Amino acid sequence: FTDTDTYLKSIWEYGYKTADNAARVIQASQALYNNASDDEKTELNMYMAEAYALRGYAQLLLTNIYGHQIKVNGQDFSSELGIVIIDQPKEALTKISRSTVGESYEAIINDLKNALSHFEAAGKDRGELQYLGKAATNGLLARTYLYLENWDEARNYAEQALKIAGITTLTNDANAYKALYNSEISNSESMFALAITNTTNWSANSYGTLWSTYNFSPSPKLISMYATNDCRKILIDGRDKTSTESEPVYTGGKIAHFSSGNPARGTNYIVNAPEMYLIKAEANVQLNKLNEAKEALLVVAKRNLDIKSTNDLPSEKENLMSFIKDERARELFQEGMRLYDLRRWNERVSVYANSAPAIKFTYTNYEISNLVFPIPSAEINAGFGVTQNNWTNTLPK
Repeated sequence: FTDTDTYLKSIWEYGYKTADNAARVIQASQALYNNASDDEKTELNMYMAEAYALRGYAQLLLTNIYGHQIKVNGQDFSSELGIVIIDQPKEALTKISRSTVGESYEAIINDLKNALSHFEAAGKDRGELQYLGKAATNGLLARTYLYLENWDEARNYAEQALKIAGITTLTNDANAYKALYNSEISNSESMFALAITNTTNWSANSYGTLWSTYNFSPSPKLISMYATNDCRKILIDGRDKTSTESEPVYTGGKIAHFSSGNPARGTNYIVNAPEMYLIKAEANVQLNKLNEAKEALLVVAKRNLDIKSTNDLPSEKENLMSFIKDERARELFQEGMRLYDLRRWNERVSVYANSAPAIKFTYTNYEISNLVFPIPSAEINAGFGVTQNNWTNTLPK
């Protein structure tokens, strides 16, 4: 990639469109609030809650993509450059500057907590998967605190997300697991998903098309990490009839939209219960509560039918943490977590898989924790104050 990459440009533009529009909803709702009726205040509180949550989520993504990982295995990088924080709508031609990663995370936490306060004031959320609600907002706070290595808060918010969602177990039946991805509303383990449908989607430019027609597929290394009796293999092993071992053609996986057979219609499930259990597991390991960690981990690990109890999980802290790292790879495939996981764990990694079905990579022993993406050159060249990352020195060589 380069600083003219169209994907990075779109992420920057739409991330800030989301944050800016959310800021305008908040500002307009606040202006109307004092003279509103009680019923209107309930609705305004819900609108503000959703807007705060959306802005927090957008700024979390922007910070992780265009800034350094805030914590890397205990090391603090909060003084590195983060994002342009959107606390208020920005007028055209305004001079701006990037805040630090630490300040960016502070803004994210404030937004997500403000969202919860307004949901509480409203006494409700919409209760629809395509709208951010109380469960998903707690889940985003759990994810944010995980990145901050605030283990107590990460665990607590993950528990709260699961409690509000009413999720106490996950399926380990292969057909039921596949059915989670039948449509845009079929995943009973999810708390928030994008509003992508049969009629509202990006067609050939969709995420699902990348994982099918355009030949994105799980790497041979990832495939090797699933046990024979793991129910998730029903998706991981999915191949089109034109697929060969050296040129695999994947059928979409979690984006397959099995009810229509058209991955272009598949949604992205953004905040999901398995992630919350894995956050609880990792946080408890770091807090030296290994039995509690194993209990949380077991809920997900039982997708492998050979794992039936906590006795089948590692008992020593280091080995248990290693298992959790692998389980996050297995469970969160296609959910956009892997880069941030590898960076925050300070892993030396192999990247750019090639030579399928052999496990081979173009680059090995890569220190991925320092990887930052470039700010789009169009933003830099506009001259309104955004400074560029030193990104070229962070690429694999």
